[in-house]
Amino acid sequence: MTRQLELDCLDQLEATPAILRGLICDLSVEDTEWKPAADRFSVAEVLAHLSHSEGHCYRRRVDRFVSEELPEFEPDDARMYLEVYRNANAKDAFNHFEEQRESNVGYLRTLPRSAGERRARHQEAGEVTLQEMLHEWTMHDLGHIRQIAELVRARKHLQAAGKLGDSYRLKP
Repeated sequence: MTRQLELDCLDQLEATPAILRGLICDLSVEDTEWKPAADRFSVAEVLAHLSHSEGHCYRRRVDRFVSEELPEFEPDDARMYLEVYRNANAKDAFNHFEEQRESNVGYLRTLPRSAGERRARHQEAGEVTLQEMLHEWTMHDLGHIRQIAELVRARKHLQAAGKLGDSYRLKP
């Protein structure tokens, strides 16, 4: 299928694992478990959240968009799954995320562009299309890429930059 006939966002969704791999490649286990504050996520917890969301939210929704007429979706709230993310192993979470993402993008590439017009009812947002959900999924990825980048900046590079890092105002 040519790219023009595919759903939007698939290249960006496909690129996310490689972007994340680049961000986490030099992190130790201790680095992935570091939290800037008790109420903030570590890199490992963010990766566990991405892995969990990939299958338990996004893939389930895609399958329901395709197989049901106007399915109803509850809002997805990461706070409901904090125990799932706590004590996560970053490497295992990333590997599981990457496997799921490859499968999901592969499946999405088999769908015709017209599948993007399939509709569902979201309890908070109202009626939404599959294409709109793909854009939200991409925004979700980009938000967590940014979050992990800030964690890496704060943990690995801020102090090591010495006085050159003084002007940076990080918010990991």
